[in-house]
Amino acid sequence: MNAALPLERPPFDPAHLRWINRYTGMGLPFAHRQPGHALPNPRWVAVSEAASADLGWPADWWQHGGALAAFSAGTPWPGMATAATVYSGHQFGVWAGQLGDGRALLLGEVDAPDGPRELQLKGSGMTPYSRRADGRAVLRSSIREFLCSEAMHALGIPTTRALALTASDLPVRRERAETAAVVTRVAPSFLRFGHFEHFCHHVRDGDYTALRRLADFVIDHHYPACREAAQPVAAMLAEVARRTAGMLADWQAVGFCHGVMNTDNLSILGLTIDYGPFGFLDGFDPMHVCNHSDDQGRYAYARQPQVAYWNLHALAQALVPLVEGNTEQVTAVLTEALSHYPDEFARQLGRRMRAKLGLSTEQAGDQALVDDLMRLMARHQIDYTLTWRLLCDHRIGVVGAALPEPVRDLFLDADAFDAWIIRYDTRLLAEGSTDAERRARMQAVNPRYILRNHLAETAIRLAEAGDYSEVQRLHRVLSHPFDEQPAHAAYADLPPDWAQSLEISCSS
Repeated sequence: MNAALPLERPPFDPAHLRWINRYTGMGLPFAHRQPGHALPNPRWVAVSEAASADLGWPADWWQHGGALAAFSAGTPWPGMATAATVYSGHQFGVWAGQLGDGRALLLGEVDAPDGPRELQLKGSGMTPYSRRADGRAVLRSSIREFLCSEAMHALGIPTTRALALTASDLPVRRERAETAAVVTRVAPSFLRFGHFEHFCHHVRDGDYTALRRLADFVIDHHYPACREAAQPVAAMLAEVARRTAGMLADWQAVGFCHGVMNTDNLSILGLTIDYGPFGFLDGFDPMHVCNHSDDQGRYAYARQPQVAYWNLHALAQALVPLVEGNTEQVTAVLTEALSHYPDEFARQLGRRMRAKLGLSTEQAGDQALVDDLMRLMARHQIDYTLTWRLLCDHRIGVVGAALPEPVRDLFLDADAFDAWIIRYDTRLLAEGSTDAERRARMQAVNPRYILRNHLAETAIRLAEAGDYSEVQRLHRVLSHPFDEQPAHAAYADLPPDWAQSLEISCSS
């Protein structure tokens, strides 16, 4: 019997997409409908085939139907509902009042195979919430966001996605003269803690109707199981806290520093959102601050889990008007909703760190084993990613200078490392670990490739000179972070000396 011929797929036609636009459909005060401000003479920089596939779009969608104009803030596709949303927030722990999408524009919400997805342009020009800014994003920061969004997804970390990146020669002034770009972001929702803060703190005569509508929208569309709870809003908060704990555990395990964890930069769905002054750890320093604008070190790597907890309390405060009961009862209900965050974070981080060590069971003393290794790494700021990846190749019983291993060579205090390895071997033998099987498990969770600052900087410098090939190449490498990729081994090397002088700030 002859094999069936493949069905011909009809050409991609943007006019056939089904846009549902649930959030923008609520209108004011939630979403201000407006067109974008088109980039002049735009050109494609990069497109994510993986993000395209998740939308159910073919790899060549960007070649059809005026896509370049639509995704450079020009003429939208049929069915798109372009709008900016309003939110408020705490920035560096201080109430900042009304903020909002000052340079972002929702294109709309489209049906996708795994559920509705919102598409958003970042860098699309001024909105009512631009606060005297120009509403633009520069090529430099847009490249970083495009690359890191997709790199985080490939690492298995909850995140907004980056579908495409376009650029223009339009001049933009920051610390220096730069050029404009637009990155298209994708997520089930771009709602943040700050949306709830806004509609709690900007009310007239105690009318919390808008806040209630927002909570109902989020529960109905994103947390429907919470509707059956005795206190649906508190149940939603508990689920947000659980997801946030998992996201923070992912960040800490992979060595990711967000850099600007304001309440307006925390997703209500527990997604990594707003890639501004982010960075991955090179040399391990628990108090590393990746944002040179963060003078007080509020968002240092080691402080991220506690900052997330602080932000969750700010969200809880915004939900107070929606919870039934007297003051004491409301406080008790919301406190209970948040009370499991510390243990949930510790549980999830512990699971991830055991996986990084290749441990298949949980035993007493595991946390001490992890902590002691990280103390050794911190003592001389040993490279975080490289240490874990090289540890995958450890062979039980191989200890000391007589049988050296590459991971041992990273540590200046070799005797201390040897003492730790003996404890590690004892732990592995206790659960019957075998080298080959454990190595495969460890390589599946300890990446070989991350978006180091110097890799992004090299791609940016070439792109600013008109060569986008390194952006595209780096994107492909980071799409498979756990694979060896011998042809691209240099991307996994230690940073060059010049990388130490790189500074990442909030400017974009």
